[in-house]
Amino acid sequence: MAQKPLRLLACGDVEGKFDILFNRVQAIQKKSGNFDLLLCVGNFFGSTQDAEWEEYKTGIKKAPIQTYVLGANNQETVKYFQDADGCELAENITYLGRKGIFTGSSGLQIVYLSGTESLNEPVPGYSFSPKDVSSLRTMLCTTSQFKGVDILLTSPWPKYVGNFGNSSGEVDTKKCGSALVSSLATGLKPRYHFAALEKTYYERLPYRNHIVLQENAQHATRFIALANVGNPEKKKYLYAFSIVPMKLMDAAELVKQPPDVTENPYRKSVQEASIGKQILAPVEESACQFFFDLNEKQGRKRSSTGRDSKSSPHPKQPRKPPQPPGPCWFCLASPEVEKHLVVNIGTHCYLALAKGGLSDDHVLILPIGHYQSVVELSAEVVEEVEKYKATLRRFFKSRGKRCVVFERNYKSHHLQLQIAQPGAAYFYVELDTGEKLFHRIKKNFPLQFGREVLASEAILNVPDKSDWRQCQISKEDEETLARRFRKDFEPYDFTLDD
Repeated sequence: MAQKPLRLLACGDVEGKFDILFNRVQAIQKKSGNFDLLLCVGNFFGSTQDAEWEEYKTGIKKAPIQTYVLGANNQETVKYFQDADGCELAENITYLGRKGIFTGSSGLQIVYLSGTESLNEPVPGYSFSPKDVSSLRTMLCTTSQFKGVDILLTSPWPKYVGNFGNSSGEVDTKKCGSALVSSLATGLKPRYHFAALEKTYYERLPYRNHIVLQENAQHATRFIALANVGNPEKKKYLYAFSIVPMKLMDAAELVKQPPDVTENPYRKSVQEASIGKQILAPVEESACQFFFDLNEKQGRKRSSTGRDSKSSPHPKQPRKPPQPPGPCWFCLASPEVEKHLVVNIGTHCYLALAKGGLSDDHVLILPIGHYQSVVELSAEVVEEVEKYKATLRRFFKSRGKRCVVFERNYKSHHLQLQIAQPGAAYFYVELDTGEKLFHRIKKNFPLQFGREVLASEAILNVPDKSDWRQCQISKEDEETLARRFRKDFEPYDFTLDD
């Protein structure tokens, strides 16, 4: 029987506007049903409005949901948090403490760190130090079974969180935020990380916690920064989400990658903190992948998770694929890849809309690793390529369309399909009738042959689209097409299967 998800709310800076917050929560629960917890980050108390707090403190008013809050971020509000280990502030309102781990009866694991970063000793009562961060990491990360935590609560943003991600608006993440929080997030690998203090809403694209093809697949992290309660700009300050505790999830389900996942923003940027115990800086990720074209086929299958992690603390890592000869536009980890065109990600391959496509649903199947041709693929990659091809055939058939798969292994750094000796140049075509055409290339083969044939009057009758460079559209239009394809393809998405 599937575990019922917990329904949680997260909130940004309350700043003493308790009535506005709890009235809003009541309205949400009346409309959508009850939630299990409310988690508050940032400044819970304001510098004034003590009278409003007194009504909750004395029991005249009561929070409509069990609420957990972080501690002070400034000297003015330290007075409200008398016990560094946490305490009940009012009925249904609990201060978590300076730092620690909260584990619910469901198994949900929440790590919390109150205050703002301080590199000075002694550390103020509203701050955390490198030692605090180091102790949290040591507490959790030293066991061989550690995979990550469900939720991380901090008040400051992690520094560099905007790297490789969508725009963070007016917040410059290279200057704002805490490098110590970045280090903590790197080590703890939370599934959700909430922060505040910058008075704005920012939901970053999810990022991966493993190095593709060098480490076993791991779950992704979602970072959400929330605005202040009752802000006049009506920026989002409450975030509702459902979550099944990590400990209760199937391992394969846990590590499924969202279609818009990005590289880890901290891997190249966080510097070591040298006061107290050193916080290990994230390791720089080496670029090592290959580039694929339209549809591929062959290889051998290597388990994405390696050996069972319980049987060995040092599971065998997949062999690193060869390095590309230069910048690769199709390597998923490459800064050159246009990630907004990515529409689906599997374990070994991904789908992306073609740049300057022949049609709105012209899609490429690409390996996450960098391989020149199908004949160089591992069996596990081949298996997933075949799965994508079969799924796409069903998808297009359901829409009254037919599809053609082709690969060119000629004057290309990326893979383009199957049946040849390694190193041989060839052109390969698969029709949806099951017919397969193979041509061994010797010399002087037109690079755009496949596209030109499909664009011809005899097939698609779009001869003006034979050159992809003449078919490019704006990034905004590309994003619209990608969103539409993701939505349409979702019922056929095998990566979501149990």
